[in-house]
Amino acid sequence: MTLYENLSVSADEQMPPDLEAFELLQARLAPMYAQIFPDPLAPRTVVIIPSLSLDMNELAKIDGVHHYEERMLFLLMLLRLPRTNVVYVTSQPIHPTVIDYFLHLLPGIPYHHARRRLTLLSCYDASPVPLTKKILQRARLIDDIRAAIPNPANAHMTCFNSTELERELAMRLEIPLYATDPDMAHFGSKSSSRTIFRNVGIDFPDGFEDLVTEKDIVDALVALKKRYPALGKAVVKLNEGFSGEGNAIFSFAGCKTNRLRAWVEEALPHQLRFEAASETWGKFRQKFEAMGGIVEVFIEGATKRSPSVQCRINPLGEVEIISTHEQVLGGPSGQVYLGCTFPAQAAYRLELQEAGRKVGRWLSERGIIGRFAVDFISVHDGDGWQHYAIEINLRKGGTTHPFMMLQFLTGGTYDFTDGNFYTTNGQVCQYYASDNVCSPDYVGMMPDDLIDMAVFHGLHFDVLQQEGVVFHLIGALSEFGKLGILCIGRDLATARDYYDQTLSALDAWANR
Repeated sequence: MTLYENLSVSADEQMPPDLEAFELLQARLAPMYAQIFPDPLAPRTVVIIPSLSLDMNELAKIDGVHHYEERMLFLLMLLRLPRTNVVYVTSQPIHPTVIDYFLHLLPGIPYHHARRRLTLLSCYDASPVPLTKKILQRARLIDDIRAAIPNPANAHMTCFNSTELERELAMRLEIPLYATDPDMAHFGSKSSSRTIFRNVGIDFPDGFEDLVTEKDIVDALVALKKRYPALGKAVVKLNEGFSGEGNAIFSFAGCKTNRLRAWVEEALPHQLRFEAASETWGKFRQKFEAMGGIVEVFIEGATKRSPSVQCRINPLGEVEIISTHEQVLGGPSGQVYLGCTFPAQAAYRLELQEAGRKVGRWLSERGIIGRFAVDFISVHDGDGWQHYAIEINLRKGGTTHPFMMLQFLTGGTYDFTDGNFYTTNGQVCQYYASDNVCSPDYVGMMPDDLIDMAVFHGLHFDVLQQEGVVFHLIGALSEFGKLGILCIGRDLATARDYYDQTLSALDAWANR
């Protein structure tokens, strides 16, 4: 079945020219995946567009968000394949030290051999607009991207998330897009996630989806309180919120049950506590009415975790389990993504994998390809763990770059039979990763300072020992005092020790 047929268009309807052109491009992915991807010596070109094509108001809540285009620099590790060309496009130029840092991490490939197969291009535009939109506004830049592709027949484009912008750029470049068809991106919304969980038989928090108005929110809160008289809190989420920043907690504290609806209507603007510090009820209500959202019960528990499972649907339609993680969350009510540990707990990581397969099969049957993740809230109930699926992310995410970097650095593999990662010599690897190492004391620290500090303190990744520290989001350090850290060790305790050592070294530099 074709992607276009999965849009439920009848056979007698004429296909719009743009969709027809896109489908013809996408048809090249399956044979490319079968013939080129498995061969490490096959010539290929990967065009990397690390655009965060999401709601810009939501993204603005994240400090240094324009530097998040650097999170996909892990894909420079593809240059370890000796006949692979990489084209990496960003809004602003990346500091040369950052590029050198990643290229020197390449195992077994001389720096200059890798560098001549890498093309770096920039829009020279720091405006708060998705990168892909900036590229589409620059015809000469598109020509430069085309010129960097030796053979379009073995090239493809990859991105952080897929929208109409990425589809248009793929068609302008005349290469396929290895990502979800934008017409199917709605399956990754909060509302659609709940519907999919229901269809595949995965537990999820009780609540309501496909809400739009303030009245919808009130109706849902009233219904949940009537259904669960002891309910203390509920979660209100924007359909397209990012990293938990689009969530708010409604407290039923002081609830007047004898006039429940009136009390909720009056309390709503005051009882909502937003994860984003800059959010207000007025702005949140406008966004909710524009993109829709959900209301669901807040899952309570004395012992509670936030694991996730990462999966991929390849161009052949096969569902692959990639990894499991424990998410490290923060914010006022613990719903903002800060980082992760790998792998998820042994007690339930295989259960998460099975849930991921169920979701993957459902998505694959509808023609969806690319990476996706399913997030959970897991509560220990004395006899075991109860898992509640929270959302599906049809895109790369915060767990993508640390795991891919682990794969590239070690050449190891994930064993889905036990959920562990093994290097080529059988050594287990685990890690602690964060996108949110930040302090005002770090402002002014340059990329060269960071690398010098890591080398001086012995924190650089050691290829022989297969452990150590890798940095990302380095471009955000000087301006925002913020960076990302991946700490790899033979067990989680070792990885966490590397993390603590790195923080101590950063603090020592800041206070010298």
